[in-house]
Amino acid sequence: MQKNDLRIVFMGTPEFAVETLKALVENDYHVVAVVTQPDKPVGRHGSVLQPSAVKQYALAHNLPVLQPEKMKDEAFVEQLRSFHANLQVVVAFRMLPEVVWAMPAYGTFNVHAALLPQYRGAAPINWAVINGETQTGVTTFFLDHDIDTGRVIMQLPFEIPDTADVEYVYDGLMHLGARICLETLERIMQADGHPESIDQNDVLPVGQLKPAPKIFKETCKIDWNMTAKQVYDFIRGLSPYPGAWTNMQNADCKELVLKIFRTTKTDIPSKGKAGLLVVEKKHLYVCCADKLLQIDELQLAGKKRMDAQAFLNGWNSLGDCMLD
Repeated sequence: MQKNDLRIVFMGTPEFAVETLKALVENDYHVVAVVTQPDKPVGRHGSVLQPSAVKQYALAHNLPVLQPEKMKDEAFVEQLRSFHANLQVVVAFRMLPEVVWAMPAYGTFNVHAALLPQYRGAAPINWAVINGETQTGVTTFFLDHDIDTGRVIMQLPFEIPDTADVEYVYDGLMHLGARICLETLERIMQADGHPESIDQNDVLPVGQLKPAPKIFKETCKIDWNMTAKQVYDFIRGLSPYPGAWTNMQNADCKELVLKIFRTTKTDIPSKGKAGLLVVEKKHLYVCCADKLLQIDELQLAGKKRMDAQAFLNGWNSLGDCMLD
């Protein structure tokens, strides 16, 4: 099979997916259509519609764009069928019904930002960092009836440095995802559309499976009763977006929401109740279950992101201030 034998429909929405679509276009694959989410209302009154990053790239390269409200809509399904695709590639999109993923002769494969079956779900990059993993990766797999459970085609690993935040891992996996997509297409062509794949039950890791559910605002609230290492990982797993947050309060000031973006681990034993702020030698610390955690970058609600020194310069006293 040659490149021109493949008629590909690409499905994706965010910036993460653009890198893979770009790789397909720049490597002369025949992308016959792009499917992405409907334009999103933005602005104070929602009067401005913002196209997805994938749509912007597709239009700039004269690719047909489909934006269904519902994936089972008969008009959409017929329109999709009219492109006569024999393969679909999905990156950071939504759950597809069988009528869609089973349509192409060579199936539909997904690029997932984790080493499946670990971290099935919507936020695999965040949860890998939050859980203190030292390695994650990308997986290509054929879609089936359940979310992220299909037969694995390929996997590529990615190392997570202890100092890395989720932005670093996101960027690394975004580029690695484009690479694994191209390598998967090579395997598909070499196998005349039907590459070898492995049932995920045959690659189950030792130990418990870790999920990667969607992250909401309440998910991002810091629990200072965790160990300093756990809090450190939690914060970098949500930095810079959506950002880990906490409430700051004491007897003399109203409760304020505080986002924390960067911290440093210490070997200093905790000196009080979990969440107590400690200022020593121009450094800002917070008590965790076992040790002090140094706060390096933070942001008060309504203010700009700042380093801890700038924050301390703006407060006359933080005596008995608690984070909760």
